[in-house]
Amino acid sequence: MLHKIFSFFSFLFLALTAIVVLYACANMAAPTGGAYDVDPPVVRRSTPGFNSLNSSPGKIEIEFDENIKIKTPNEKVIITPPQQNMPVIRSVGRKAVVELRDELLPNTTYTIDFTDAIVDNNEENPLENFVFSFSTGDQLDTLSISGKVLAASDLEPVTGIYVGIHSDFDDTVFTRVPFERISRTDSRGRFTVRGMAPGRYKVYALNDLNRDYRYDNPQEAIAFLDSVIVPSTIPAVRQDTLFRDSLTIDTIRTVHFTRFLPDDLLLRSFLADFQRKYLQQHERPEPYRLLLRFAAPADLPSFRLMSPVAAEKEWYVLERSARNDTLQLWITDSLVYRQDSIALKINYLRTDSLNRDYIDTDTLDFAIRSSSRPRRSEKREEEPKEKPIRFLDMKTNVQSAFELYNPVRIEFSQPVVQFDSSYVQLFHQEDTLFHLVPFRFERDSLNPRKYILRPTWIPGGKYKLSVDSAAIFSYYGLWNNKYEQAFTVKDLDQYGNLEMTIKGIPAGKAAYVELLDKSDKPFRKSFVKDHTAKFQDLLPGEIFARLVIDENHDGSWTTGNYEAKRQPEQVFYYPGKLTIRAFSDHLEDWDIESVPVIRQKPLEITKNKPEEKKRRDPSQERDKERQQTQQSSPFSGRGGGRSGGGLTRMR
Repeated sequence: MLHKIFSFFSFLFLALTAIVVLYACANMAAPTGGAYDVDPPVVRRSTPGFNSLNSSPGKIEIEFDENIKIKTPNEKVIITPPQQNMPVIRSVGRKAVVELRDELLPNTTYTIDFTDAIVDNNEENPLENFVFSFSTGDQLDTLSISGKVLAASDLEPVTGIYVGIHSDFDDTVFTRVPFERISRTDSRGRFTVRGMAPGRYKVYALNDLNRDYRYDNPQEAIAFLDSVIVPSTIPAVRQDTLFRDSLTIDTIRTVHFTRFLPDDLLLRSFLADFQRKYLQQHERPEPYRLLLRFAAPADLPSFRLMSPVAAEKEWYVLERSARNDTLQLWITDSLVYRQDSIALKINYLRTDSLNRDYIDTDTLDFAIRSSSRPRRSEKREEEPKEKPIRFLDMKTNVQSAFELYNPVRIEFSQPVVQFDSSYVQLFHQEDTLFHLVPFRFERDSLNPRKYILRPTWIPGGKYKLSVDSAAIFSYYGLWNNKYEQAFTVKDLDQYGNLEMTIKGIPAGKAAYVELLDKSDKPFRKSFVKDHTAKFQDLLPGEIFARLVIDENHDGSWTTGNYEAKRQPEQVFYYPGKLTIRAFSDHLEDWDIESVPVIRQKPLEITKNKPEEKKRRDPSQERDKERQQTQQSSPFSGRGGGRSGGGLTRMR
C-alpha cells in the first residue's frame, strides 16, 4: 500500500514539473536589449577624405558606423570661411551630407565644425568637437585660437554669438568686410576659431542680426580685443585616467598632444549706447492725464498746448522717468481737461535712417478714451441716497516691523495742491508718552506724487506716523482720509555689517561694489575708499557681490563704443557667496584678480547655466579608446604649420 502511495506522489511531482517547463517555454520573455548604448557614432569614411588637398567639392559626405541625426544644424554647425548662401546640411541614414552653395575660394582651408550636432539615431549620444577640413590649395592651415565670450555688464556666458577674425587692421574693416574665419559660442560661451594660417589677427564677436558677418547695425551686440593675436602651437602633456569600473582605476597614461595658443581669450560683449529715438505711444488714459512713451532715453522734449487755450501758464504737472523715456502730464487746468480733445505741439529727438538724431516737431491729438466717459444706462436706476466717499489714495512703505536703514516714503494717487512737513506727524513712544520726532522732508525730483521723510531712527524704537483727515487735496477735488500707523524699528542685533578690503584695482581708478541677491539683482552700493567698501545694517542671509571699475566716475556701469575704441567698464564678481549673520561684523579680503574673470561668477546666480551632457560609463572607456585608435589617421593633429593637421579631439 505504501509503495502505491509513493509511486502516485512521484508521478504527480514529475507531471507538475513537466507542466511548469512547458509553460515557461510557451511564455518567452522579451529580450533585455543588452547594455545601454552610451557611445557616439564612429566615422568610417568620407568623400572627399579628411584634410584632403586641392579639393573643391560642392558636396561632402561623411559615413558613420550607425544611423545618425544632425540636431539644429543651422545653429550648431559652423562653416568657415563664412558662407553667404546657406548650405544644406542633413543626415541620410548613416551619412552626414553638406552641400555648399557658395563658390569656393582658391588656396583656402575650409573647416566644417559640427560641434556636438551629430548624434546617434537611438540614444542621441553626441559626437563632440567633430571637425571636417579640406583645402582648395596644396596646403592645409591648422592653427586655431579659443576662449570665451561673456556679457560685459554681468559676466553671463553669451551663447550663439559669432567670433571672427580679420588680418586687416583698418578700423573700418569690422564694419565693411565679412569675417575671414568664424566660430560660434556654445552654451558656456566658449569658442574655437579653426583653420587659421600663421599671421597676425584682430578678434571680434558679433551678434549678427542680418547674417552678413560685419558690424553694420548699432543694435548688434559686439566685442573686440585691443591687442593683436598671433596664433601658435606648443607641445603639451596631459594625464588620461581609464577606469575598469565606476570606482576602480585601470590605467593612468601620459598623452602627448599639440596645444593651440592662445586658448584663454576673453571677449566682453556689449550693446552700444546708441538707441533709435522716436515717439512710441501717446494716449489719454484719464481726462486729466496725458501719457507719452519714447523708444529710447533722450533729452526732455518741449511742449506747447495748441487747443484748447489754457487759462493759466502752468497748466500741467510733469511726472517723468529717470531717463525721460516715459512722461505723464497731469493737467491741472480744469478748462483744459474737461475738453473732449486736446492738441499738443511737441519738439523731441528722433533718429533718421542714417542713425542721426534730429529735433522733430509734431502735433499730437489726445481724445478721451471711451472707457473714461461715464456710461449712461438705458433704464434710470434708483440712485442711492448717499454716495460712498472717494478718498485720495495715500500709500506708504511703513510696516509693523520697519527696517532701520529705510526712510518713510509716501505716494499719492494724484498730484496734490500742497504738501509739506506740517501735514505729517512722526511720534516716538517712550513708556506711555509720545514725542514728536524731527525729520528731513524731501519731494521726489521725478515724481511729484512722491515724498520722503528722513528721521534719525532709534534702533528698537516704537513709532507712530499720523496724517489728519482732509488735510491734503488733489488738483481733482479728492482729499485724504485719516492715516495712522504704529510700527517698531528693528534693533541692531537683527543686522550684520560687512567690510571688504579689496586688492587689484588699477592705480588712480574709481570703483564701487554692489551687493546682489540670489537673482543677481543689486540692492546696495558702496564706493571703494582707501581700498575698502563698507556696508552697514544688512539683513541676515546669503548674498553675492560684484565690483565695477568706474572709469568716468558717474556711479553706474558704462557700455563700450567701437567707433571711439572704448571698451565697456570692467566688472568683477566675488567668486563665492557671502553669508551675513545677525549681530555680526564680517571682514572679507577680496583680490579681484586672484580668480580668472571667466570663472568668477558663482554658478548659483549664473542665469545661462551650461547644458548638462550625458555622462559616459567609465567602464566603457577602453572600448572608446580602441575605437579612437582605429580612427586615428583622419583625426590626429600634426602641428600648426601650413601643412598637415586636422581634427584635435578634446577631452
